[in-house]
Amino acid sequence: MKKWFKLLRCKHYLKNVLIFLPIIFSGEIFNKIKLFYSLLGFISFCFIASSIYIINDICDIEKDKLHPVKCKRPLASGKIKKESAIVLSIVLVLISIFINIFIIKNIYALIFIIAYFVLNLAYSFGLKNTVILDIAILVSGFVIRVLYGGCITNIEISGWLFLTIMSLSFYMGLGKRRNEQKKHTTGETRKVLQYYNYDFLDKNMYMCMTLAIAFYSLWAMSLTNKYMLYTVPLVLLLCMRYSLDVEGNSDGDPIEVVLHDKMIILFGIIYSIIIFFILYGKTIF
Repeated sequence: MKKWFKLLRCKHYLKNVLIFLPIIFSGEIFNKIKLFYSLLGFISFCFIASSIYIINDICDIEKDKLHPVKCKRPLASGKIKKESAIVLSIVLVLISIFINIFIIKNIYALIFIIAYFVLNLAYSFGLKNTVILDIAILVSGFVIRVLYGGCITNIEISGWLFLTIMSLSFYMGLGKRRNEQKKHTTGETRKVLQYYNYDFLDKNMYMCMTLAIAFYSLWAMSLTNKYMLYTVPLVLLLCMRYSLDVEGNSDGDPIEVVLHDKMIILFGIIYSIIIFFILYGKTIF
């Protein structure tokens, strides 16, 4: 069973928490209908994302066999047959589409799901080797999750919040490529790394981090609840801690960085608690 969970990359479902941002920051987390749709959207995105991970692994089987770490993946190692993986990927796509058409019943939500699938399918079949565009597609995945979350709950996404998520996504995407490029060696399976250089990725990475903090600050200041402004220092600490990890021996993968740093997890929990009390304190107490 473990090999199937590894194929689905379940730990990457953490990214899908972004779907809940619209309902959380709008103050409507206790709206049962919208929360139900958000949960359905989370499940739907988990399925569609896993189908893409499977397709990507199928495309990279031969390359992954040559990689010291990726060779242990279920398909590259031969623990799961290619045919079985293909069937599972198709089933996951159909379930995700079914949820959006027949349960959520939102055509625009379906468009976001299809857009995510098509973009990442294009990424798997070649665009991952196209400089800049490869990072842009990675970033689009994070942005689409937030927009999708707003769509299924009928909540408008603030322009500042959109810019914050986009900038943070570029920050993490550039950081991932930066560390991959830093560890780039002959025989590396990711061809696009030959088109990047460390300085370019490093400078743009920190430019995006600066923009993200600025946009978040502007977003916090624009809200009716002025207490949100006091969360800015914590966001700064989170970005600094993340940067410290990326500057180390990490491969730069956002999920790996977060899950392997107890301090980031602690800061994240503290941030969540503070946000909850700022936005819902009056409702509860």
